[in-house]
Amino acid sequence: MERNQLIRAFDALGNLMRLLGEDQPWPGFNSGLTEEEYQDLQVLINKQVIHNGWFTPQNVRNALLSLGTQLKSEKLEEWSHRYAFVTSPKKVALIMAGNIPLVGFHDFLCVIFSGHFVVAKLSSEDKHLLPALISHLIKFEPDLKERIVVTQGRIGEVDAVIATGSDNSAVYFEQYFGKYPHIFRKNRTSLALLEGTESKEELYQLGHDVFDYFGLGCRNVSHLLIPQHFELNRFFEAIVPFGEIVNHHKYANNYDYNKAVYLLNKVPLLDNNFLLLRETEDLFSPLGMLHYHRYTNLEDARAYIEIHSEKIQAVIGNKFIPFGSAQCPALDDYADGVDTMAFLEKL
Repeated sequence: MERNQLIRAFDALGNLMRLLGEDQPWPGFNSGLTEEEYQDLQVLINKQVIHNGWFTPQNVRNALLSLGTQLKSEKLEEWSHRYAFVTSPKKVALIMAGNIPLVGFHDFLCVIFSGHFVVAKLSSEDKHLLPALISHLIKFEPDLKERIVVTQGRIGEVDAVIATGSDNSAVYFEQYFGKYPHIFRKNRTSLALLEGTESKEELYQLGHDVFDYFGLGCRNVSHLLIPQHFELNRFFEAIVPFGEIVNHHKYANNYDYNKAVYLLNKVPLLDNNFLLLRETEDLFSPLGMLHYHRYTNLEDARAYIEIHSEKIQAVIGNKFIPFGSAQCPALDDYADGVDTMAFLEKL
């Protein structure tokens, strides 16, 4: 198989994912699908919330659109041709998380584009979407059928492992798969650095970084670094349009629980009826809550970022990742700053 075949296949898949992400009607046979096949995918998207209460149709479509935007031939070609296409393929196990829809898709993409074989162990929380996309990917490029195995059971013998989970699960990853070449990913979160000059639109876009996927992703902002003079009412006013999030019962349960616990413990909180703000230097915040602390100068803020660098996935701000784009990483924006393609290239 040649890499150009992969580019064509994933370009076609990306087009399909963008159509679904934008909730477009069946565009005709140029999508590569019959109308019935296309409608089956639409039904699948709408049913995900039955299997995982966090996977609302809009969240699934957001994930499809974000990933599909990167699956364009020019982007795939520019990215993939930086790396060698292996001539002796290995079996690479992907142990996927299930916190947000299709969270393991980029690892899947990397393994295929490196020339290796994929053995994907799906999370029970996200076990329908990737197999559905793979089935159509194989229609676009039948030769891929022999290169992809999807399972929820044992993964069997493999040559390398990429596993994503929590700090606790990383202990088990090391115990069972430490003997293989590996990438093990642990708990991470993201923060935003505000300088006080941000516009209302930028603060609104920051709301996406906080609330998209209900804040469950490692690229969601859980902490704000703000200057001493910053008025938090500006932030509250800008994120008012996100208030509907509290109507989701799982999010509301977390919000109510954390509010009760912290108030019972007499911890001072700011509250706008759908988000709690707590002043603390703790990086990680519970669901429904956002931590913040004030810095005296930018050097102090950068020092905080450096101290916590091993737990930070992304930094949002005017001189960092643009506001509103935390959940839209480019193909070469690798998780934990570890170049997945370079790792695969060396196997």
